[in-house]
Amino acid sequence: MNKLDRNFYEGKTEAVAQALLGMYLVHHVDARPRIGRIVEVEAYLGPQDLAAHSSKGVTARTRVMFGPAGHAYVYQIYGLHYCMNVVTEGATGTAVLLRALEPVENLPERTQGPALLCKAMQIDRRQNGMDLLSETFYIARPDESPSFTIVRRPRIGVDYAGQWARRLLRFYVRGNPFVSRA
Repeated sequence: MNKLDRNFYEGKTEAVAQALLGMYLVHHVDARPRIGRIVEVEAYLGPQDLAAHSSKGVTARTRVMFGPAGHAYVYQIYGLHYCMNVVTEGATGTAVLLRALEPVENLPERTQGPALLCKAMQIDRRQNGMDLLSETFYIARPDESPSFTIVRRPRIGVDYAGQWARRLLRFYVRGNPFVSRA
């Protein structure tokens, strides 16, 4: 496995979202790596994207999204669950939500859906703002890249965002059984 470099994350958000498919999310917990292959993501295109948290501008919650690319934006939903995004482009309020993982190592829990993914990977507010080039929390390219077809669909749960709700900004690996919703 080779850890992704900063240049990878600085690309255009839609391209980064698709390129993340097939990569490994790695989080070392108690010196044991939890590893999952990314199989579903959603792109959020900055302040003009009414489904993006950054559409409200820079706030205490969204500050990470306006920082350097390659950092984790982790937030809590419903006061219970966490979701993780990868900040892209840098200082633009853009990010990619990780929606589902295929378990690779030390992931016996379900990983279909952003909250289940975070629970299984033991990701919470402590990882918010973390550099994804760290030694214990990162995304890596597998030694052998599997071949797959990418499906484009509208994002899930953003009906409030008007025309942005219909944009094809959700990407997943066709036929993968760990995708949250085909």
